[in-house]
Amino acid sequence: MNIEIDEKAVVSFIERELQRQINQQLLLVDISKLSELTSMSVRYLEDEILPDPRVRIHERKKNRKRWWLAQPALKAIEEIVNSW
Repeated sequence: MNIEIDEKAVVSFIERELQRQINQQLLLVDISKLSELTSMSVRYLEDEILPDPRVRIHERKKNRKRWWLAQPALKAIEEIVNSW
């Protein structure tokens, strides 16, 4: 019996699973983390994504600091991107 393992596929799978686990642990994200997670610039997020009502409902503010509920905001951003 000869089993071939695609190392790139295994590494890719492990990276995806790790990222999924990390993202599930996030409760809140700030704009810097959103930028990192989406690979979008802060400016682009400010101008195009964050004003969308689907994202705004997940925004929380205290003083001048803003956070978003991580999972719902990321799902809303995914909806926006899928509608392009």
